[in-house]
Amino acid sequence: MVRRLGELESTIMDRMWATNAPASVRDVLEHLQRERTIAYTTVMTVMDKLHTKGLLKREPVGRAYVYETVSSKEAYTAEVMRDSLSRSGNRAATLVHFIERLTPEEANALDAALQVYPPKGRRS
Repeated sequence: MVRRLGELESTIMDRMWATNAPASVRDVLEHLQRERTIAYTTVMTVMDKLHTKGLLKREPVGRAYVYETVSSKEAYTAEVMRDSLSRSGNRAATLVHFIERLTPEEANALDAALQVYPPKGRRS
């Protein structure tokens, strides 16, 4: 089961995905402090939890760690979607409900994705 992210976890992961570069707790803290008051230890604890959840990898640098994302935001989102679908009682009905609620832009994105990677059984 894919663990969902809390509000601060999401904020930190969004920052890590956006920069797509290694970052220390201090780097993330300085970014977050532009928007809110937050303690170094809070950011450190959340980044450690994200490491434990497998979303961040880390390397020791001196007395601290430098963190990097393990996968892209899109890959994580796909895992969350797949996990939700796998827990549904009726996958076909769940997919129908999902497709019914797509905006035209989302439907176009789905069509484009299916052109790149057609479902099994529909491949040429």
